[in-house]
Amino acid sequence: MSEMCPMARPPVLPPRRTRLLILFALAMGGFAIGTSEFAMMGLMPNLVRGFGVDEPAVGHLISSYAIGVVIGAPLLAILGARLSRRSLLLALMTFYALGNLASALAPNYASMLVARFVAGLPHGAYFGVAMLVAASISPPAQRGTAMARVLLGLSIAILVGNPLATWLGQQLSWRWTFGLVSVVAMLTVVLVARFLAPDPDEQPQTPMRELRAFNTSQVWYALLIGAIGFAGMFCVFSYLAPTLTEVTGVAESWIPVALAAFGVGAIVGNIAGGWLVDRLQFAAVAVVLGWSLLVLLLFPLVAQATWSILPAIVAVGTMGALAPVLQTRLMDVAGDAQTLAAASNHAAFNTANALGPWLGGIAISAGLGWTSTGYVGAATAAAGLAVYAWARHAERRRALQHAA
Repeated sequence: MSEMCPMARPPVLPPRRTRLLILFALAMGGFAIGTSEFAMMGLMPNLVRGFGVDEPAVGHLISSYAIGVVIGAPLLAILGARLSRRSLLLALMTFYALGNLASALAPNYASMLVARFVAGLPHGAYFGVAMLVAASISPPAQRGTAMARVLLGLSIAILVGNPLATWLGQQLSWRWTFGLVSVVAMLTVVLVARFLAPDPDEQPQTPMRELRAFNTSQVWYALLIGAIGFAGMFCVFSYLAPTLTEVTGVAESWIPVALAAFGVGAIVGNIAGGWLVDRLQFAAVAVVLGWSLLVLLLFPLVAQATWSILPAIVAVGTMGALAPVLQTRLMDVAGDAQTLAAASNHAAFNTANALGPWLGGIAISAGLGWTSTGYVGAATAAAGLAVYAWARHAERRRALQHAA
């Protein structure tokens, strides 16, 4: 009776150097995904000329990718439930490489529309599994920091990958951008296969077990916080260019500088989010959404002047701190639905990516002006805080019931 059960032994973690190499490989996959996802905005004029379509049609290419993310995240997580995380990661990133290769070779607009949808399918599932791997190879007190390091690849893509993709499209062709993404994705496959060893202690899953465990209230609360509370960032970011030119009164040449400022904020936010969740756990959601509410309420005021708009854009980018916070929360409440919940987190964020611009567009069309996106975004952050408060209330009530 006094002997410890073998199952109770803590897992053996890889050496620190190996952990960093694994996190680097996973972050490289995030860089490929972020570059492919956000490059469409900068390449819009090139795609308009290349396919002979208008700007709204190119916008449909962006939407097609987002729809692929929302559909593919839970679907591929369920279909890949029986695979080991290592095997699933390799399959998803190979899939992503092929989707972007198809984008690079698309002969016409219709085929490009399909290729972007296909490329979006593995996006959410890859990030979900990558987060689980990052947490599993790290000490418990450093889970948030490890996941933030993986998401750092996505932030660097906004800061470096997107401008590089735009430049490459202008100098050569937009096709080279997606071809390069495909190469980076395959390099990720090679590095993951090289540094991430198979885990003999990993418990196999089944699709039905994942689905049953997924259907819990706290999982849905976390996803709802992401889908609503994160929408404010996308609401402001989507209309940033016209806000700069029409409200701040700067030239279009400032737009790349503003995008870089947003990228800096995203990097700071990722690091801060990992640090916060390691120390505050679920309470970090309230801190990030409270900060978001303040930033978004001030945005219409600071957008009026050149000297204040860039720091404000950096602050908007820091709202990305919510990503590692919610990812950690889902790991804590998902039970046997770890892969499905982690993948669905990115489906929730892409829902926010659709909701924010839509709500902002309604306010702008109603004549409230470009800076109304700040107030609309603040409303979504407040709604996210309300969902958080309800989730906390439900958690405490259930704990009291169990104690009784």
